[in-house]
Amino acid sequence: MTWTSGIVVYVMTWWLVFFMALPIGVKPPHEEGEQAEAGHEAGAPVRPHLFKKVLAATVISGFITGLIHWVIVSDIASFRNA
Repeated sequence: MTWTSGIVVYVMTWWLVFFMALPIGVKPPHEEGEQAEAGHEAGAPVRPHLFKKVLAATVISGFITGLIHWVIVSDIASFRNA
């Protein structure tokens, strides 16, 4: 696996993990017993915890990229015609 393909795999897994983590633990204002402010979407989360989700996506994507790199380097799964 080259550096370029490693970066591509990392970026793709990061976005996938980040989008999967976005809906976790968010609650709209009516579930928190609050009212949405004027001009805000009624279903928008009160506290989205984006920093935690970015950090989690970074760590999990690093692990997944390392696992993919290990699988490719150890020839567990090979897509080459040899």
